[in-house]
Amino acid sequence: MDKHISPVGLDKAYRLLNHGPTVLVSASHDGVDNVMAAAWACALDFSPPKITVVLDKSTKTREFVEKSAHFVIQIPNAKQLNLTHKVGSRSLSNEPGKLMQSGVELFHIDGYDMPFVAGCSAWLACKLLPEPHNQDTYDLFIGEVIGAWADTRVFESGHWHFEKADPQWRSLHYIAGGHFYAIGDPLHVQDDKVESRESTVGSLE
Repeated sequence: MDKHISPVGLDKAYRLLNHGPTVLVSASHDGVDNVMAAAWACALDFSPPKITVVLDKSTKTREFVEKSAHFVIQIPNAKQLNLTHKVGSRSLSNEPGKLMQSGVELFHIDGYDMPFVAGCSAWLACKLLPEPHNQDTYDLFIGEVIGAWADTRVFESGHWHFEKADPQWRSLHYIAGGHFYAIGDPLHVQDDKVESRESTVGSLE
C-alpha cells in the first residue's frame, strides 16, 4: 500500500463524501474485478457510518455487489478524469479488457477482500445492507462503512485540504455528456457559531 495512504477514523468517514464528488465503485465476484463511476452517492449516517449509491441494473458492478455483499467507494481526482469517464462509459459485459483499457490499477488492503483503485484520494470499504425493495425499485444501495482511508497529501486530521494540495488532487463532479467540474476554492463562514446536528442535514463540525 502507498506510504501516503492513511486510515481515517470511522467517525470521520462521512467527510470523505460530504462534498458530493463523483465516485468509483469497485467490487469482485468469483475472481473477477470491476469498477464503475457513479455520480449519485452520499453519506447517510454517522454511527455506524453508512452511505448510499445508485447502481443501474445494467451494470456488472451492481451484479458483483449483490453477489459478494461488499464494495468499495473511492474518490477519484482530476488526474483520473479520463479513467473515471472510461469506466463510467464502458461495460465489462462486452469489453472483458475494460479495466486495463481504462488504465485502472488495483491494489488490496489486508483484511479486506475487495479491489481498491490505486491513485484515488480516498477509499471507503463497505458491507452491503440488503434492502431488496430499494435496490429493485430505485436502484438504491446502502452500505455500512467498515474501513476508510485517505491520501494524506489531500486529506489529513479529518479534513480535506484541496486548497493546499496540487490541483491534480481536486475531486471530480459530474454534470452530463462527459462534462465534469473540479472542486473549487474554499469559502469560510465568518460567524463562529456552530450549528447543532438537529438544525441541519448532517454535522457541520
